[in-house]
This record gives sequence, C-alpha cells and structure tokens, in this order.
Amino acid sequence: MGSEWGDITLGDFVSLQRGHDLTEPERRIGCVPVMGSAGQNGFHDTALAKGPGIVIGRSGASFGQVHFSKEDFWPHNTGLYVTDFKGNDPLFAFYFLKALDFDRFNSGSAQPSLNRNFIYPIPIRVPGPTEQEAIGSILKALDDKIELNRRMNATLEGMARALFQSWFVDFDPVRAKLDGRKPEGMNKAAAALFPDAFEESSLGLVPKGWKVKVLSELCQLGRGASPRPINDYMNGEVPWVKIADATAAGGPFLYKTKEKVKKAGAEKSVAVAPGDLILSNSATCGVPMFVELHGCIHDGWLYFKNLRSISKLYLFHVLIELADHLVHIADGSVQKNLNTNLVGQQHVLVPPKEIADAFDAQATVWFSKMRQNGLESRTLATLRDTLLPKLLSGELSVASIPKVKA
Repeated sequence: MGSEWGDITLGDFVSLQRGHDLTEPERRIGCVPVMGSAGQNGFHDTALAKGPGIVIGRSGASFGQVHFSKEDFWPHNTGLYVTDFKGNDPLFAFYFLKALDFDRFNSGSAQPSLNRNFIYPIPIRVPGPTEQEAIGSILKALDDKIELNRRMNATLEGMARALFQSWFVDFDPVRAKLDGRKPEGMNKAAAALFPDAFEESSLGLVPKGWKVKVLSELCQLGRGASPRPINDYMNGEVPWVKIADATAAGGPFLYKTKEKVKKAGAEKSVAVAPGDLILSNSATCGVPMFVELHGCIHDGWLYFKNLRSISKLYLFHVLIELADHLVHIADGSVQKNLNTNLVGQQHVLVPPKEIADAFDAQATVWFSKMRQNGLESRTLATLRDTLLPKLLSGELSVASIPKVKA
C-alpha cells in the first residue's frame, strides 16, 4: 500500500552518480543552476540532470551536505547526484538523505570523501509513495515559510538601507531643497527638518549644521574576551557568541549559538544582552549584528554600548556603509583583524536629533517586523528539526501534524 513501511537499502532507494567537471573558463552564460557540494555555485547554459534533483557533497568541508534543485541543473563533480529516485518522492528523499549521518561512511583519510559504494548497503526503512509525499509536503511547508520570512527580511532591510542612503549618504532631501524642489517621499513636516545648504567637513560636503565626530566620542567601544584555557569552560549553559555565528545567522539578528560556556568562563568574558550591537573583527570582518540573547561574546567581536547622540539603528547602518573600508584598514595579511582603536577613529556624521529620530521611527517599524519574522523562523526551524526524525522513522504520523499557515 502507499503508506506501508518497508526495510530496504539506500541503494534500493536511490541511484547516485558523481557529478561532472566544469571549470570556470568552460562555463557559459545561461540560467541553469550549477549544483556543487555546498549548493548552487553559479550558472551555465546546459543542464545534465533533470529537476527536481538532489546533490550530496562528496568531499572537503561540504562533505555530506544535501541540496535540492527544483529545476534542471548541472551536477558539479564536487558532489554525488541522484540519477534515479526509483519511484520515491524527490522531496521525501531530500529530507531523508539530509537526516542521514554520512560522517560514519567517510571513505577518505586526510580529507573526507563520500563513495556511493560505501553508502549503498546502508539499511533504511521508508514508507510508500503516498506517505512519502505527505511527509515531504509537511517539511517543505515549514521550509517555505522560513524562506518567505528570509525574503521579507531582505526586502525590509533593503528598505531601511535605501532610506539611510538617501538621507545620510546621498543627502537627497538637502539637494532637492537646494535645487528648489520638494523632497520626495516625505511630508512637509519631515522635509522642514532638512537644511537647504551644504558646508565643508572632514567628510567633505555635509548638510549645513550637521556635526562630524569620531566614533569613540559617540559610544563605549570594547572587545569581547575568551576565558583561558577555553577548553576548561566549554559545554556549559551560557550562550557563547563566536564569529561563526555571524555567518549562520543569515540576517542582522543573532538568536542562538552552537556553543556554550560554563558560568565561571562567562564571568571572565564580556556579557551581552538582547538589543546590544556587536561587530565582527576577524574572519567575517566588519559584519554588524544585533544580539537577541543573554550571553557572552568571543574576542572576535567588538561591542558598542552607552551610545550618545546616535541610536543603535543609526550606528548599525553607519557600520554597513563603513564595512568595505574597515576590511581595507584591518590589520593582518592572512586574516584581517580590527581593533577598537581603528574602529574608534572612524569619522561619523551626526545629524540633528529630530532627523535621527525621524529615521529611527521608520526604521524601527521595519526592524521590528524583521525581528518577529526571525523569531518565527527560529520556532519553525526548531519544529522542523523536531518533526524530521520522528516523521522519517514513522514515530509520528502525518495525520497528527497540523497544517502550516503561509
């Protein structure tokens, strides 16, 4: 029957093949996704695999990572790809393979390597096509909602950046008034806040009456810390914000960390609280983020507290504008590193309080929605990760799972 579970091997479930070479010079302009060990890594004009399809990273840092393509694609040689689903639902197969621990089947030595002949004999238990399709639909609905939130947040963050760029980088309202035009996108009261002239400053021409100060005058700037020896303090209960969390967050808010330290170690570190603004000073150098948890920060982070004359939202966007420059001036040849002195010396434009408040009033609405979306996505991801093994093992039936609302 379509919902009966059966015991088979992975080789009975799907057929796998190594991907195909495609060097950068060989790529041609097109819209066909190139799927490698870490997911999509560009486009080409020719597809060698039909979608929907699955690619599994077969070596290196992306060993065992599983990626899904809805459309026809070029499977790169850094991965194995499914050539035959053998009647199984592609979405179910994706989530099922994603849940497998491929680390146990590493056929390499110095560098991890995935060989299909090593994993084909893996014994597995799977339901029939009807149940597979239902399970895949439930898990995809959760992922679709998370992706929708991500896209919404990207749009909202883009709107905030565009407003900051217009008011505080391009000075569009000032230029409009200087030309005798009405500033666009604002009411008469807001337009009246902006001057109609420029003056010279250390940053070049800025709106008349606006101040330029170094960042160290505007806030308390410091660096995180790492208790030593760090191994003595790991596996604790206090969230430990590391640089890797900047990449994993996928947005301006940092909700959780992979590691924790014991309270004794946290006492020797720099504490952070929800709403604190931090900046990565090594590896992913120059990335500002808002902390959304009580914890402590690694010495790969700088922090900004006790702000004066500017808000956290305003400073966040200043740091976004300074990002490329900060990376350029950072110390280090192999790995860039920022320090409080370098960052503290940066000149920052300080608009009148009324204009800064007007920006904050609008940006706060957008960032509040972004935060809500992020919290919802976190809850959905936790739900997905909880349901995943239970649905794939048959411990939970699809009938017991409520539908996810878009």
